[in-house]
Amino acid sequence: MRLGGAVASALVVVGVSFAPGAAAADVQSDQWYLGPMQAEKMWKASRGEGIKVAVIDTGVNPDTPSLDGQILADEVPEPVAYGATEDYDGHGTTMAELIAGTGAGGGIRGLSPEAEIVPYRIPLGRSLTAKEEERAPTATEAIEAAADSDARIISMSFTSPAYESDVEEAVEYAASKGKLLVAGVGNEGRDSGYIGYPAAYPYVIGVSSIDEKSNISDFAQSGNYVDLVAPGENIPGYCKPKFDQYCPDMPGTSSATAITSAAAALIWSAHPDWTANQVTRALIDTAGRKWPKDKPTATAGYGTIRPRSVLADPDYDAGEPYSDPLRKENTQEGEKLVTEIPPASASAKPSAGATAASQGAEGSPKDKQAAAGTDDAKAVATDAPNDGSSTLWIALGAAAVVIGGGAFAVLRARRAN
Repeated sequence: MRLGGAVASALVVVGVSFAPGAAAADVQSDQWYLGPMQAEKMWKASRGEGIKVAVIDTGVNPDTPSLDGQILADEVPEPVAYGATEDYDGHGTTMAELIAGTGAGGGIRGLSPEAEIVPYRIPLGRSLTAKEEERAPTATEAIEAAADSDARIISMSFTSPAYESDVEEAVEYAASKGKLLVAGVGNEGRDSGYIGYPAAYPYVIGVSSIDEKSNISDFAQSGNYVDLVAPGENIPGYCKPKFDQYCPDMPGTSSATAITSAAAALIWSAHPDWTANQVTRALIDTAGRKWPKDKPTATAGYGTIRPRSVLADPDYDAGEPYSDPLRKENTQEGEKLVTEIPPASASAKPSAGATAASQGAEGSPKDKQAAAGTDDAKAVATDAPNDGSSTLWIALGAAAVVIGGGAFAVLRARRAN
């Protein structure tokens, strides 16, 4: 089913706004999180080489200096490729640069600067003409195409309050293909009472936002589907789709999503033979938090991303490739939910024509997301594991999925209230 009408109008990028004015020469100094994350040290171990990240957004401009040579537009099939390299807003290009920007020409330095981007453009808000929106792929079609691509990570910096069965089926299909899916939880505020889709679907890592002091952002939505937090305030981005100017502040769980996707790329690049389960286990184990690992909170989930903790530990044991690191979440009445997918059916895709009534978040049984856990949303990682820096609070902790070689898919049951 084409995601359109009222649903499409509600499907928006999960950035908030651009502040006026910032020259490109200043943009890297505005990337405050690179220092605390010790990016330069991480890049000695991994730069994301060999990892492709699908960015489903407003399109990605491949001609910015920081993305020169980083965009794999040829890997997007028709008709889903329509407009993929024509960013109508600037948002998708910013997300791509936060993931894989080289910093050339004074541009944004991506956290995973040797990763590559597979771009997809979907209608977000009302920036496309009616004709362009009709031709554009839906979120469902883009996720399905990304699932069939060589991208290991699918980054989705957009949100909708409405549940769509066909989008959920596409997410399940992507998970069955071994993809790691990441999405922002939304910017409607901590007390909004729900988390937006696709972050609220099973298999998707829901990412919230923190500021420079590790405080949870006031705008970030909370609930049982928050899995991680990452930097999302005072992040630079393109002011306009002219791509001739950055602004110093693009707050939102969009940026946190992109940075989390980049963190996953760093880890997977360093351990290319790991499955999604093993990457996930490493991310959860090293996430910065002040609470027990088995008690994720409603505002910060399993904690703040800290990829260097994995990269700096040559003895880290990622565990069994097909053992679910989120077993307690992925159980129902004590039984692990595992679906075996025979290799012959691995390419089967959900029908793009499947239809279901859309429900707002409050109307869907999946979204009884009253705040769970007790945390004060402040300094979520001040007691993070010591790896040589009191300010190195970042690594990836996540929700998780699946498989190896399309053999098994672990179906995720979300935390109960």
